[in-house]
Amino acid sequence: MKFKFKIASILAFILGLLSIIAGSKVLFEIDIKAYTVIKWLVIYNVVFGFISIITSYLIWSKHQLLKQAVLFILISHSSILLYLYFLNKSVASESIKAMLFRVGVWLIIFLLIINHKIKKP
Repeated sequence: MKFKFKIASILAFILGLLSIIAGSKVLFEIDIKAYTVIKWLVIYNVVFGFISIITSYLIWSKHQLLKQAVLFILISHSSILLYLYFLNKSVASESIKAMLFRVGVWLIIFLLIINHKIKKP
């Protein structure tokens, strides 16, 4: 059972770190994309990269707020994915694929931790 939390925590940390690195490179124009970049989406990804790293700690330490944090990220990413797919006409397919990947990873993380019994302090 403990390995599920370690796997979930490591996934959250890696995804968060990658989001920070990739997004920062785009924001600082180190990595110039050949497609239209939606700046608010890149900022969202960087911010949620930091939130993901914090959540990875919550998962690792089995903090009582870990389910809420994971659900918050999963719902946020899913909402953005739905917006990009259905409502935004200028979004690049790469952005949709990246958000779909994030939703998939966070769904796996959610499934890994869903049965955790929260211990009250």
